[in-house]
Amino acid sequence: MEQTKKTVIIIGAGPAGLTAAYCLLKETDYLPVILEEESFVGGISRTVEHNGNRMDIGGHRFFTKNAEVNALWRELMPLQGSPAWDDLRLQEEKPLAANGPDPEVEDRVMLVRRRVSRIYYLKKFFDYPISLKWETFRNMGFVRTVKAGFGYVWSSIAKKEEDSLSNFYINRFGKPLYEMFFEDYTEKVWGRDPKYISADWGAQRVKGLSLWKAVGNMLLKPFRKEGARVETSLIEQYHYPKKGPGQLYETMESEILRMGGRVIKGAKVIRINTEGDRVLGVTALQDGKEVTYTGEEFFSTMPIKDLIAGMGETSPADVRRIAEGLPYRDFMTVGLLVNKLNLKNQTKLKTVGNIVPDCWIYIQDREVRLGRLQIFNNWSPYMLKDPENTVWIGLEYFCNEGDEHWQMSDADFIAFAKRELATIGIINEDDVLDAVRVKVKKAYPAYFDTYSEFDTVRKYLSDISNLWCIGRNGQHKYNNMDHSMLSAIEAVRALERGVRDKQAVWEVNTENEYHEVKKENEDR
Repeated sequence: MEQTKKTVIIIGAGPAGLTAAYCLLKETDYLPVILEEESFVGGISRTVEHNGNRMDIGGHRFFTKNAEVNALWRELMPLQGSPAWDDLRLQEEKPLAANGPDPEVEDRVMLVRRRVSRIYYLKKFFDYPISLKWETFRNMGFVRTVKAGFGYVWSSIAKKEEDSLSNFYINRFGKPLYEMFFEDYTEKVWGRDPKYISADWGAQRVKGLSLWKAVGNMLLKPFRKEGARVETSLIEQYHYPKKGPGQLYETMESEILRMGGRVIKGAKVIRINTEGDRVLGVTALQDGKEVTYTGEEFFSTMPIKDLIAGMGETSPADVRRIAEGLPYRDFMTVGLLVNKLNLKNQTKLKTVGNIVPDCWIYIQDREVRLGRLQIFNNWSPYMLKDPENTVWIGLEYFCNEGDEHWQMSDADFIAFAKRELATIGIINEDDVLDAVRVKVKKAYPAYFDTYSEFDTVRKYLSDISNLWCIGRNGQHKYNNMDHSMLSAIEAVRALERGVRDKQAVWEVNTENEYHEVKKENEDR
């Protein structure tokens, strides 16, 4: 008689939860059951379709330094072996995979895309990160350039204690450049003055980037030996699913189902049933009814605030207090389909319709609440119904659930967003053909308020022997996709080996290198 497989209950079908289920099925004898609150998989990494146009919520580049994650992506979606639609029109050569799928024929394919991100400030473009090009100084003007120079020199002499995100940036760029290019955008993202935000966020997200390294690389480049490995810049290319990030996670879901796993959607976990140092089961709300699921092991990607709340008074009072105070930032994207942009492509990069080549544009203008702008044509032409004659853009707003902008109706907020974009000269309102708004709760775990006491919560959760916290919200860590997936891989590996120490899982994404910094001669 065949032995019944042990059950693993996984809370959440985002990148971490799906990866955990996929790896459990491939590498262990456990049977995963995923409970997902929403009607879709992928979490914030999903793709939203609206009238034939697809939208990436937040923008998700598929780039990683981790070989296991990269292999998993390639396994699910092979790299393109023939030119994509826009490559053909522009006669642009990309590094193609031998015998890879043709994106003009097949859907299950990963594209090679060009990475361009810039800052829009003073209605002009600046490189991201800030570079020492003539255009940078010209766009800043003489007075700002002189102030920035003196500010940087002073920051090199008089280092500030890195007890806040503002001081973290000032130490690396100087106060004038910090005020020009970091302060306002950071406050838009977090809704908090950077001097009240932990430097941990900067250490995790912008490590390795500084003006000094830009200067050093520029001065040393003529003397550098061929083949030397040095930190140079952010990646120049990345991979991207033909129809957006959600396509990869939908593919992963279909593979999980094919291998015998379960994905139950519309199941909101409301209670975690614990006894001693073990989880016995979880209770989910489904179709208005409470359903309890039991298993041997439990993986959680749900926000830690909600996880601890679901445990009720079985968790210590201090843990409950800290978890209740953990902050999050919510997020809204407005998709606008337009005839054209008013921005001129003054780069040497060719694009269809000669639109600007940016994937992302960071909006530094203080006149508007808009934080960042995506141009989906440049992520993948297959995101658009008509990429030849229209431009499909995403306006990113950072907010708090329940605030003034969150509460606005879709029609009113779309009108507000259109006015903002017209105010800074990027579009004409009359050129908008279609629009949609998407709201995401708890998109970004934040690094202030009770976060400074988070180690107490982490220790408590780590001591629950059969509970594995993975992913961005599951660890209250601003991970990218690859790190979220890697936390799941590490948890499955530990489980397979019978290891109960959770340290390796929690320490994913604590290395000192920035995840998108490449080195010369490094395989991308």
